[in-house]
Amino acid sequence: MKIVISGAGDIGFHLAGLLSKENQDITLIDTNAAVLNQAGRHLDVLTIEGDATTLKILEQANIKKAKLFIAVATSEKTNLLAAILAKKLGASYTIARISTPEYLSDENRERFSQLGVDVLISPQKLAAQEIQRLLRRASFTDLFEFENGKISVVGFTLDTACPLINRSIAEIDELTEDFKFRGLALLRGEETIIPHNQTFLRKGDHLYISTNEESLETAMKFAGKQLEPIKKVMIIGGTALALRTAQQIEKDYKVTIVMKDEERAKQFVKELSKSLVIHADPGDIDALQEEGLTDMDAFIALTPNSETNIISSLTAEQLGVYKTIALVENVNYTHISQNIGIDTIINKKLIAANNIFRFVRKGKVEAIAGLHGVDAEIIEFEIHKSNRLLKYPISELHFPEKSIIAGIVRGDDSFAPNDDFKFEIHDKVIVLALPEAIHQVEKIFR
Repeated sequence: MKIVISGAGDIGFHLAGLLSKENQDITLIDTNAAVLNQAGRHLDVLTIEGDATTLKILEQANIKKAKLFIAVATSEKTNLLAAILAKKLGASYTIARISTPEYLSDENRERFSQLGVDVLISPQKLAAQEIQRLLRRASFTDLFEFENGKISVVGFTLDTACPLINRSIAEIDELTEDFKFRGLALLRGEETIIPHNQTFLRKGDHLYISTNEESLETAMKFAGKQLEPIKKVMIIGGTALALRTAQQIEKDYKVTIVMKDEERAKQFVKELSKSLVIHADPGDIDALQEEGLTDMDAFIALTPNSETNIISSLTAEQLGVYKTIALVENVNYTHISQNIGIDTIINKKLIAANNIFRFVRKGKVEAIAGLHGVDAEIIEFEIHKSNRLLKYPISELHFPEKSIIAGIVRGDDSFAPNDDFKFEIHDKVIVLALPEAIHQVEKIFR
């Protein structure tokens, strides 16, 4: 597939890297020669220096043959104009990164669609929604809901209170007759493992399981996690994500926001209705304690600095804060931060990339999620036509070993299928697959 990406910043570079590994035909456009040189040295992509809002540059990128045009530059106006022009010049599908919240209303989405922008992506909104989900289920380090929560994939660390330690997956199955769950992936250090019946769990492992809506609370207790209600939340950082998150959660929680920039703090006061905004240095733990850090139920570090977010989150945990969430934009820190004990990390680049990936995948893909630090993807497919998938049980469909079915949603029902299970038309199938298995899984559902 020919894909043209406008913007070689954090999101564009990350997307180009992920897509080039998929053997896609990638062209990367940016006005900054330095970032293009870096991309050319590290990625298998064609680079073009120039402005993607000019016809000459888009024609140079052979935009008329592009199946997908992705505009993820820093400037929202640049992205919108580039996507509109790309569509007019023949690009099959266009995606634009935006930051203005009002553009995401159904009415405005339709207006932009008529102009030629097929999809609007807001990394801030997507990340804020993930934070909101994590606060609702605060005992888990990761939470991904499919089909409005009929199937959830959750992650947690096996600590001293977890009864799963030193048990095999087969033993755990015998202990869980009162609810259904499926062990999907195990993060052990930097290794991703698809567990099988004889896989033994160790202290410090990070386990991802799938479960249905009715069993979620039971699964949490079984994992040794005590349910703690979240009432008071502290956010540090004056970023756009911090503002969007506060706007999203202030109706449900008592929110305190701490930021260093006084003018930015005044702007937050105007934009928020219930949150308490404090002008102080987020990196000063003494200042945070004076503002009530130790009384908080959750701490969310959203400064632009990954190191500040990691250190402050670790400190908050040591001071007894129940739930900590850190924005870690440096992908190289993902494994490190999990291994040293960060409760939950989020990364806007990965979240945005997962939302864009569904337009690259083959088969009828409903949703995609990526697990932080885990070298795998969760993909939701729909059985949309009569083919061999309906004729044979799962055991005869030859799913690759490095993949696993997390669950199936059929109407209002959800299943953890066994080998004899047969699909039906319109089933929603959630699959976790390691990179080397993804193409084979896609082929099965194509």
